[in-house]
Amino acid sequence: MPGPPMNEPAPARHILTILAVNDLDRSRAFYDAAFGWAIAVEVPVYVEYMLPGGMLFGLYQREGFARNTGIAPATLPAGSITGTEIYLRVEDLPGAVARLRQAGARLLAPAAPRDWGDEAAYFADPEGNVLVVARPISA
Repeated sequence: MPGPPMNEPAPARHILTILAVNDLDRSRAFYDAAFGWAIAVEVPVYVEYMLPGGMLFGLYQREGFARNTGIAPATLPAGSITGTEIYLRVEDLPGAVARLRQAGARLLAPAAPRDWGDEAAYFADPEGNVLVVARPISA
């Protein structure tokens, strides 16, 4: 059965983002401390969080990730950052920055006005994934 014409949007909805991690326990402790999201799924190689608004966010042990794909994602050298960015809109930017720092996130760029109309701060999680916490710049 053919899909929609290429000039029309595909009937898909983003519901889940999953990050492959080397140390699931460390990553889980970080995300629990930084955000405190409710856990939706928990198995030995995977944890999934329910974010406000219904979006899901998962952490998959790197070797377990290969169970679905046949290939484990590459591990980066310590101190590197991935090409993955998780952009989170927050109401309390100073509070979100403080929680991320307390949880052990590495500051990449402090909160500052950005060209697209947000004030945003950039961090790296323990695995090098980039986390952005942002709020709209007040008019």
